Amino acid sequence: MSLSHILTFPRALVGIFLLFIMTFAACGTTFQGAASSGSVQVVAAENFWGSIAAQVGGSHVHVTSIIVDPNADPHSYEPTAADARTVAGAQYVIVNGAGYDPWTDKLLQANPTSGRKVLNVGDFNGKHEGDNPHMWYNPDYVTVVANKIRDDFKALDPVDAAAFDQSAQTFQTTGLKRYHDLIAAIKAKYSGTRVGATESIFSYLASALGLNLITPYSYLKAVSEGQDISAADEATVEQQVKQKQIKVLIYNSQNTPNNIQALISLARANHIPVATITETLTPANATFQNWQSTQLQGIQNALVQATGK
Repeated sequence: MSLSHILTFPRALVGIFLLFIMTFAACGTTFQGAASSGSVQVVAAENFWGSIAAQVGGSHVHVTSIIVDPNADPHSYEPTAADARTVAGAQYVIVNGAGYDPWTDKLLQANPTSGRKVLNVGDFNGKHEGDNPHMWYNPDYVTVVANKIRDDFKALDPVDAAAFDQSAQTFQTTGLKRYHDLIAAIKAKYSGTRVGATESIFSYLASALGLNLITPYSYLKAVSEGQDISAADEATVEQQVKQKQIKVLIYNSQNTPNNIQALISLARANHIPVATITETLTPANATFQNWQSTQLQGIQNALVQATGK
């Protein structure tokens, strides 16, 4: 890549590119495979995918997640030089895609490496920018992505293929058991119950739970993307709360600007139970399944309170 091409990137990334040039100009970065170099070096843009990868890979992988701070916004994250070095040394990189973490493209392009595999979860699931990118809230996507990660690990490290099969099976059947049990229980008891939400982050899960999410999708998407909410959508959502058209309100506790705080207060004033979800692992050291199960339990509790059943 020429200097003129580098300078067309945002200023915040120029330093990262120059760092790559200085660091790697004198040495090759082709990976020889995990069998000869130890654990597969994995980088996940977000820690929810990183947690899954770590459990699928077990002791045969080393996973580093870039977004680990619950207060960080993956949409607008600014990568650091340390992130650049981490990605440059990875044999396997997992990015969410679908417009959710576009900054990862710059990190990957800055140091193209022979032998490195990249899983773009959005591309893998046929999602594009403009689609709902919160795929880790879709249980079906969680399953297929975990299996894809297993297969990619086996391709990178064929010697440990049997171990990857075993750890992936354990994750799917044991690790995710409570997660799937809670989903099934909520769907069995509350299917069709009308609920509201503040962001599209809940849309996939609402469908999996059989809940009737009546908040306009344009409202959910606007809040998720930090865009202006239309006056019509704002009025509709407030009316749904005031008229108690929804039984429960689910909101992202990592994204509560003034208008969302006002909506939460309005729901509570109208005796509508609220439940929280988050964009990334909370706490940051939680496993994917413990994080999700805790949130599902909170949603179930709110539904019990709202419906009495």
